[in-house]
Amino acid sequence: IPAIHQKLEADGTEKVEGSMTQKLENVLNRASNTADTLFQEVLGRKDKADSTRNALNVLQRFKFLFNLPLNIERNIQKGDYDVVINDYEKAKSLFGKTEVQVFRKYYAEVETRIEALRELLLDKLLETPSTLHDQKRYIRYLSDLHAPGDPAWQCIGAQHQWILQLMHNCKESYVKEQKGNSLLHSPMLDLDSDVRPSPIGHLSQTASLKRGSSFQSGRDDAWRYKAPQQVVFVEKLTKLVVSQLPNFWKLWISYVNGSLFSETAEKSGQMERSKKNARQRQNDFKKMIQEVMHSLVKLIRGALLPFSLREGETRQYGGWDIKSELSGQWLTHVIQTVRLSSESLTALEIPNDMLQIIQDLILDLRVRCIIVTLQHTAEDIKRLAEKEDWVVDNEGLTSLPSQFEQCIIHSLQSLKTVLDCKPGEASVFQQQKTQEDVCQLSIGIMQVFIDCLEQLSTKPDGDIDTAHLSVDVSSPDLFGSIHEDSSPSSEQRLLIALSNCRYLERHTFLNIAEHFEKHGFQGVEKITQVSMESLKDLDQRLFEMYIEFKADPIVGSLEPGIYAGYFDWKDCLVPAGVRNYLKEALVNIIAVHAEVFTISKDLVPRVMSRVVEAVSEELSRLMQCVSSFSKNGALQARLEICALRDTVAIYLTPESNSSFKQALEALPQLSSGTDKKLLEELLNKFKSSMHLQLTCFQASSSAMMKT
Repeated sequence: IPAIHQKLEADGTEKVEGSMTQKLENVLNRASNTADTLFQEVLGRKDKADSTRNALNVLQRFKFLFNLPLNIERNIQKGDYDVVINDYEKAKSLFGKTEVQVFRKYYAEVETRIEALRELLLDKLLETPSTLHDQKRYIRYLSDLHAPGDPAWQCIGAQHQWILQLMHNCKESYVKEQKGNSLLHSPMLDLDSDVRPSPIGHLSQTASLKRGSSFQSGRDDAWRYKAPQQVVFVEKLTKLVVSQLPNFWKLWISYVNGSLFSETAEKSGQMERSKKNARQRQNDFKKMIQEVMHSLVKLIRGALLPFSLREGETRQYGGWDIKSELSGQWLTHVIQTVRLSSESLTALEIPNDMLQIIQDLILDLRVRCIIVTLQHTAEDIKRLAEKEDWVVDNEGLTSLPSQFEQCIIHSLQSLKTVLDCKPGEASVFQQQKTQEDVCQLSIGIMQVFIDCLEQLSTKPDGDIDTAHLSVDVSSPDLFGSIHEDSSPSSEQRLLIALSNCRYLERHTFLNIAEHFEKHGFQGVEKITQVSMESLKDLDQRLFEMYIEFKADPIVGSLEPGIYAGYFDWKDCLVPAGVRNYLKEALVNIIAVHAEVFTISKDLVPRVMSRVVEAVSEELSRLMQCVSSFSKNGALQARLEICALRDTVAIYLTPESNSSFKQALEALPQLSSGTDKKLLEELLNKFKSSMHLQLTCFQASSSAMMKT
């Protein structure tokens, strides 16, 4: 029994222990599971926390990249392109070659925005108008952003096209205005506006070249309302070019020397590439400058010298409604404008061969100005006839020769700046054709005045303007020749014209020749020679007309006077004195003397000599026509011939002397001393009785003038 009890106790204990162990294991398992569950949550949260912490660390560490796309957009909107470029360079160096997917994703966003920035900057670079400062800035930005292509050259090309477009728009606007349409004051064309986007108004203030008084600076703009449309156009066109071209040229220079990029070492490669590109594009840029110069010149030619354009160029560069050519005054103004433009462009150190076309234009304008001025001078001189007042001074001249000379002098003085050569300019007379044209025009001017004199001296009395006619108070007023406010007779007009011709030949034409030479005219000798010949021809014709007017009546009165009362040389009484016909002839000759002396005493010898020649010739003819003389008839004839000859002795010429000699030779010789004595007594009686009337024939023979 004890053994059984011990065994039972042992079995029971084992069972209890086994049950307890099982229970304990179950408890432990449940506890373990519960602990595992609890710690898994803790560990999960810890892993999440660690992951979040790590993510935050990454975000914090690489927030520059993650924020960069948004920052780029913000800085672009603010115009902080330098900040964008610096950030981009930094991001590129850090993440440009990353393999991390998230970094690559964000870096791709950066590149997308940078590409958009490149396009934006290129648009701004090519936008017109723009300042040189902005252009350089945008070029550097694009270079720093490694923009494809050559933005600097693209900018140069855009500026080139912009300038050309401005020039043509300027022309079109003025052509429209000239044809009646109102000028649209668009910003593109308002040269005096300070409001953008006016390129000219803006750039004219920022241009580095100062033109002083050119383009009417500081001058009242009232002249623009008086100036022809073409003149205002040239003024604004040249101002446009001179305002725009300096920046264009400086942009090219910066492109050539690489100064578009900073001088730092890291940019040296860009500078070298720029210089290389510039060397390759020198010819292209030269063509651009030449195209601008050609457009400038052809637009000016189209406005002022349309005949100098080729047939196909008229539509593009012309189109002006040119009813009348510009005066020399306005052409001179235009020449000055173009000269100043040329000086400004030369100051940019643009090669002379590119500017030669402007010098050619200036030469053509100078030549045209001279031609037009001389043509207008001829027209002005033609109108001098309207100003002839027939007021004669004490030298027998009207104001006409002086007005003529002053007109020429004024015309030449107005051409002084045109004739003078500026540096680099050729003489306007270098071309043979120009010399010939100017010579012919100068001769034409002289001829116009000669024609004017002829018209005045020969036109009918009714065509004479008698509003202001008088004679100088110091001139003798004999025989009622010319009175205050009276119209000169045809004969008096001829005398006045002859007096003017004499002065022109001896003074005016020689003075004008000196002025021509002083101003560099060619062929002055020819001008003078041809003009003198024409003047002398007119003088001779007017002189013959006057002699015909005056001598013919006297000559015509001789024969009727001689044979009045049935006088017969073969049957006449002993001479008692000089008959009345001769006295009347002498009185008529004295009247001619008085008329001529009243106008010009210098003309007296010439006129009187010819009148005496005509009378003596007629007297000789009449004597030679007599078949025979009685003794008394021969004495009477000799008395009258000698009386006339002795009276007009100071006006005798070889021709009149010969006529008197032939007349006397036709008479029988005096046979006795009584007849000679009677002849002498009768001559003395005649001279004594007509002493007062014959006073005018007693002037000093030294005053005589050759015919």
